Amino acid sequence: MTESGDRLRADETRARLLDAAVLAFAERGFHGATTRDITSIAGLSAAAIYVHHRSKEELLYQISRTGHLDTLHCVQTAIASSDNPTEQLIALVRDFVIHHARAHTVARVINYELAALSPEHQREIKDLRHTIDAEVRTLIEHGVAQGCFDNPNPQMAAVAVLSLGIDIARWYRDDGAWQPEDLGDHYVDLALRIVGARR
Repeated sequence: MTESGDRLRADETRARLLDAAVLAFAERGFHGATTRDITSIAGLSAAAIYVHHRSKEELLYQISRTGHLDTLHCVQTAIASSDNPTEQLIALVRDFVIHHARAHTVARVINYELAALSPEHQREIKDLRHTIDAEVRTLIEHGVAQGCFDNPNPQMAAVAVLSLGIDIARWYRDDGAWQPEDLGDHYVDLALRIVGARR
């Protein structure tokens, strides 16, 4: 096999292990899931995890970092889609909610297993979370300043808006009655009420 073929195969194996770790952590929690559980789900030998990842904690870190970067990109893309705060918030909430519904298993692991990360990795993830929070808070502050929103506490409003989407990971199931797009539309209405959007 060529060097590029070896690299591709290694990348595919790493991805399989990350996907398997998400399932194992979601089902048993970080501390309850073993490396053997993860490699078994991935269909790999028990030693494979240490060939591609330093530890079980590093798997959680990679899952968490990628998930938070994806969320940050989602938020920033929505904000960049318009100069109007109301339109920005509509795009942000719809995309944020749909994203969390479609990736609910990953989101559940990311949000409920944060304490299992090493202190260094926790700091990095908390910095990413702070950046996401700041983006949403700044959007709401701009909306208030421009008279689009009527809200006395943009920071609390930002926490509430983000909590709407994040909490979906706790209860959403693929075989449930609501599609991600249905939730996106409904949560947009809730978010506009939270910020006091002027109709």
